Amino acid sequence: MRGQLIKRYFITGLLIWVPLVITAWVLSIIVSTLDQSLRLLPETIHPQRLFGFSIPGAGALLTLAMILLTGLLAANFIGQKLVGWWDKLLSRIPVVNSVYKSVKQVSDTLFAPNGNAFRKALLVQYPHQGSWTIAFLTGNPGGDIVNHLPGHYVSVYVPTTPNPTSGFFLMMAASDVVELDMTVDEALKYVISMGVVAPPKRPHIVTRHANTHS
Repeated sequence: MRGQLIKRYFITGLLIWVPLVITAWVLSIIVSTLDQSLRLLPETIHPQRLFGFSIPGAGALLTLAMILLTGLLAANFIGQKLVGWWDKLLSRIPVVNSVYKSVKQVSDTLFAPNGNAFRKALLVQYPHQGSWTIAFLTGNPGGDIVNHLPGHYVSVYVPTTPNPTSGFFLMMAASDVVELDMTVDEALKYVISMGVVAPPKRPHIVTRHANTHS
């Protein structure tokens, strides 16, 4: 009995400390990585030179300030002209052109204020019939692809777990895709937690197929 209590207390302690330690570890990696941006500063205004000691997180603050300042400058007329000129310049450089355009299209889709990269949470059969997983609606197939797909197809992204930033892009028949009554954030939490953090239950509704026009 005493051994079971000790085991129970130990597991309870782990459930408290493990998320904290992992969160602190991830944040430390992010901060240390962003601190590398301090190398961009002239030696005369480097924090270690000014204060006599290094300041953890100064690079992160500098990076955030640079991003905000860039966004502020790009929001006005002159900034938009400079950004357009910069895009044209990069588009003329071989190799860089294709990489930059591809990355820019993805980033514009994901981070634009009016963007809608993941439109709906879906339930799809993947990687084979009878095996279900969560996916996200990203749009409709385009280009010459639509000439080779019979019927109505949708584009979906199937994330991996626990890292949803990697995954698989699929084009599936709309009739084979089930739209879920949950938000994209709820579905992402469900994927990241490997099914542990389940979305809240809602009243049962009629099964819906994905519709990109809604």
